[in-house]
Amino acid sequence: MIARGHLRRRQHPSRGFGPGPFGLSAVLCLAFITAGCGAAPGSPQASGDLALIDKAMQQVEKSYVVPVRSDKLVDNALKGMLTRLDPHSDYMNEREYQELLATTAGEFGGVGIEISIENGVPQVIGAIEGTPAAAAGVEPGDRIVKANGEPIIGLEISEVVRRLRGSPGTPVVLTIARANRPSFDVPITRAVIHVDSVKPALKPGRIGYVRITTFNENTPATLRAALARLTQQAGGRLAGLVLDLRNDAGGLLDASIEVAGGFLDSGTIVSTRGRRPDENRVFEAQRNGDLVRGVPIVVLINGASASAAEIVAGALQDNRRATILGTRSFGKGSVQSIIPVEGNGALRLTTALYYTPSGNSIQGLGITPDRVVTVPKNAQVANAMITYESDLSGALKAGDSLAPNGGTPVPPPRRIADEDRPINPKVLGTAQDAQLNIALDLLGAPRAGR
Repeated sequence: MIARGHLRRRQHPSRGFGPGPFGLSAVLCLAFITAGCGAAPGSPQASGDLALIDKAMQQVEKSYVVPVRSDKLVDNALKGMLTRLDPHSDYMNEREYQELLATTAGEFGGVGIEISIENGVPQVIGAIEGTPAAAAGVEPGDRIVKANGEPIIGLEISEVVRRLRGSPGTPVVLTIARANRPSFDVPITRAVIHVDSVKPALKPGRIGYVRITTFNENTPATLRAALARLTQQAGGRLAGLVLDLRNDAGGLLDASIEVAGGFLDSGTIVSTRGRRPDENRVFEAQRNGDLVRGVPIVVLINGASASAAEIVAGALQDNRRATILGTRSFGKGSVQSIIPVEGNGALRLTTALYYTPSGNSIQGLGITPDRVVTVPKNAQVANAMITYESDLSGALKAGDSLAPNGGTPVPPPRRIADEDRPINPKVLGTAQDAQLNIALDLLGAPRAGR
């Protein structure tokens, strides 16, 4: 199970991560200090706020219809505080934090789906290839309304993930709501999910095809190995490359920067801007970093390409390194820092927004392709529509005080019905993939019957 997200890690002084390969900031993380509260700890306002919370907890412990533990109240209070900020901030207790670490490391136990929460309802972004969920026929756009007969509508995404995960070999029954049919049960046996984030293939005419399904710790190294292997298979040089970021819900900021840098010899990859001065960063490509120098590139995106995928697409588009083809991307332009709290889990806090090399915010807007190519009806997920970042309740707007335009509201692009249709994951990368076929045509690949 993967929730849609874009993560950066902050180091805790005694139990954290080292800075990543791009030297991401290491920050002491104590809840009331690093979260940036308006009132300093110990001030009259802060003391009054804490006293109010304490009074409310005492009343709940004394009068609630059934006994409730104080630590559960604290967890719920923190979750409420974070999740009301925007759709991507949250508080994770220690168990949830360790589960997140397993996910970003590229291996975890569960059913193998990517989800987001839309209006309180868990919605499937996609089933990871080769997982129990994919074998069971779970599709993008499916709403999961129950797990093992227990309703999960209205739960935080971390709690949904917990209920769907479990020991390998154990069963879980998902109750699915799908458009134009009654809800139905899907029995699934959990397994250890190995996220192979890079899926390469050599297409006719020495055209390399690389699909990135998520951005985890292993993605950059796996991509380098895949490109080297494809180049060898092509006789020493590729004639073109298709980088497929469709249905890629995002992942680690570090990984997206390193992936984009693998196709650039210079130039800006992305910049981040936040309230704290140390959040204002510009990430540049390393000199001579292009792994396929001189090889023309087409990048495929769609409405389920989010976060890290949008950083890569925006960097290659603005640096004129690739042609972007497909439909408008999801529009998640915010960065979530994982801030450990000593012995008590971690905060997943939105700390910055990111901008393409041209200074354009992706938040709520997405990446607009150079060439719009919609999904043919016979390759669509039937009766499903794409939900964008701008559709989410509480989503940050592109016209914010951090933006170059000084905060002028920017409306999301006009929705076009044909662009909002998700592609059937089974079609991706196959001969029936019309978007891929057009990309191959652009790169001069030979086609049967031409």
